[in-house]
Amino acid sequence: MTSNGSGTGGLGTRLAEDQLRVLEENFSRGCRNPDGATLALVAAECGLSEDETLKWFRMRIAQWRQAEGLPPQPGSVKD
Repeated sequence: MTSNGSGTGGLGTRLAEDQLRVLEENFSRGCRNPDGATLALVAAECGLSEDETLKWFRMRIAQWRQAEGLPPQPGSVKD
């Protein structure tokens, strides 16, 4: 997924603009690690499965961490 929100989102299918908007809005509100209930609500709003939604959030947080100069995974050590 690119920084402007276009692309596949790594889900194997291209996400619609409204799906990306909902996902990005939730991410930008600080919902980077949604709990089960929040994940279910966001998935339902987007018309995606919870697994697809969770995968998008995991990929998006890795992208965000990289943009912040952090390793893609929390707890990683840079050499």
